[in-house]
Amino acid sequence: MFNRVAAFKNTNCLRYYTKMTANRPHITPNKYFTSNNTKDVWSLTNEAAATAASNKQNKGRDLINLGQGFFSYSPPNFAIEEAQKALEVALVNQYSPTKGRPSIINSLRKLYSPLYGQELQDDNVTVTTGANEGILSSLVGILNPGDEVIVLEPFFDQYIPNIELMGGKVIYVPIHPPKDMDKRIVDGKDWTINYEELAGAFTSKTKALILNTPHNPIGKVFTREELTKIGNLCVENNVVIISDEVYEFLYFTDSYTRIATLSPEIAQLTLTVGSAGKTFAATGWRVGWVISLNPELLSYVSKGHTRICFSSPSPPQEAVANSIEDALTGDYFEAMRRDYIRKFEIFTSVFKELGLPYTRPEGTYFILVDFSKVNVPKDYPYPEEILDKGKDFRISYWLINELGVVAIPPTEFYIKEHEQGAENLLRFAVCKDNEYLEQAVERLRLLKPHIRG
Repeated sequence: MFNRVAAFKNTNCLRYYTKMTANRPHITPNKYFTSNNTKDVWSLTNEAAATAASNKQNKGRDLINLGQGFFSYSPPNFAIEEAQKALEVALVNQYSPTKGRPSIINSLRKLYSPLYGQELQDDNVTVTTGANEGILSSLVGILNPGDEVIVLEPFFDQYIPNIELMGGKVIYVPIHPPKDMDKRIVDGKDWTINYEELAGAFTSKTKALILNTPHNPIGKVFTREELTKIGNLCVENNVVIISDEVYEFLYFTDSYTRIATLSPEIAQLTLTVGSAGKTFAATGWRVGWVISLNPELLSYVSKGHTRICFSSPSPPQEAVANSIEDALTGDYFEAMRRDYIRKFEIFTSVFKELGLPYTRPEGTYFILVDFSKVNVPKDYPYPEEILDKGKDFRISYWLINELGVVAIPPTEFYIKEHEQGAENLLRFAVCKDNEYLEQAVERLRLLKPHIRG
């Protein structure tokens, strides 16, 4: 039966909505978010995955997502237990001190003092809402409009808006890939910096350099010699080093060097960023930190952090504080490295089998694989927004649709002028359980008929 009351209400609601929409004032947003309407790699990849899920090729099989670096498994049991205990304490559910809860600052001091070779104090540590906020707070604390920040390519894409929103200017310096990486398995050390090129990037306006080691997406662990060259250039030019070391406990080399430990002069210019999410497979907890042996420099980060979010959530801070204590009583960090070595062994087996070269990871949970030998059809029905991007976007789109495997095209982490060396590469994340990786291996074996001899 026709409901007159409902129809009347619906009609009047529509009239009211139309009137309000017509009278709605026009708000001019921050021009940074309207000047470039191009979709980012995450949006394009997620849309491609959504399309692929309904393709006939993927009927009856799940997509294997090795794109974004989120974990397919839970944090260690001790971390989950610490999180549950934290929620049961009344005061832990209230605001924390802006620089971090005393418990986590004490745990971080205990963790890092031996690594820095000296006793850290409370004013050497600031807790942030994830590592990205730590980087943003560092930039908020030190940048003035017009200041320049040197960024090594490929880069974590969040660096760029973090700099530009502060009125900073990005100066790009590439890490050069080996010229024969399409013919052999290479190592992180084969990706190199031209130090004359780097030295030429410094100007009187340079305020900071962002370093990432172990490096996403290359998997490179910078050597002591490389870090010394970078650090000395920063000292000569009085430039702050923001050292993004979120994968610091995931290195597979014999040793790992922290740039802040190389000399007192370098240490005074260094802000080191760490991550509980990467360390404890808990990226959703959003707990990070910034450490500096220069308390005055760190105080600017703390001021930026206070203005961005006042303080970070208390329960995950408490959980991380106690998880660090738990981890230090056993061999958690060593066991985690062993687990990841095994994950890479499982995953890379298929590329050895297929003869596809890759960069052997020295750290992180990412790997770059070269698809130069794979016949990816040029006349595939790619969307226009994919065709406008680098070749690796087409490879990624084809792989998602034909094999149901999601990977990230790394030219997104370069400016246009420098992306050519990465156009045949895809980045895979192995922060998944071993069974999932074995499924990925089986799926990737389907590449065999598409590989040139």
